[in-house]
Amino acid sequence: MMLGPRKVKYRKWHRKGVRGVATRKTSLSFGSFGLRATTGSWVTARQIEAARRAMIRYIKRGGKMWIRIFPDHPITIKGGEIKMGGGKGAVDHYVVPVKPGTILFELDGISKEEALEALRLASHKLPVKTKTIAKI
Repeated sequence: MMLGPRKVKYRKWHRKGVRGVATRKTSLSFGSFGLRATTGSWVTARQIEAARRAMIRYIKRGGKMWIRIFPDHPITIKGGEIKMGGGKGAVDHYVVPVKPGTILFELDGISKEEALEALRLASHKLPVKTKTIAKI
C-alpha cells in the first residue's frame, strides 16, 4: 500500500524546503504512544510504508496504529543523460515535508514496552531524528 494522492489540483509543484517548527499535529490525538520528529526533512511514501510494516510486524495483531502524515508533495525526476532544457521531468514519487515537532505515528491498545519497541523499530526507517512520547 504505497501512499499517494488519487487526484491533485496541480500535477507538478515547486520544490520547497522544510523551514520552521510544526504548529499542527504536535500532540497525541488518537493513541497513547507516539513518534515525534525532532528534526525536519522530506519523508517519502516508501519510508512511511517501511516504518508501518516494521511496526505492524512487531505488534502482530494487537493494538491500533494511526499514520498522522500523508505524502502529497510530488517530486519530479528527469531521465539520465537528458540534455538541459526540455521542461520539467515526470512525477517520480511523493513526499511529505516534516517539520520538527510533528507527530508521525500513534499507537494504542498495547503495553508500553511493546509500543516503545515498535516505535523504535519504525524510527530506524525514517530520515528524521525522532523521540517517543506517551500520554500520561
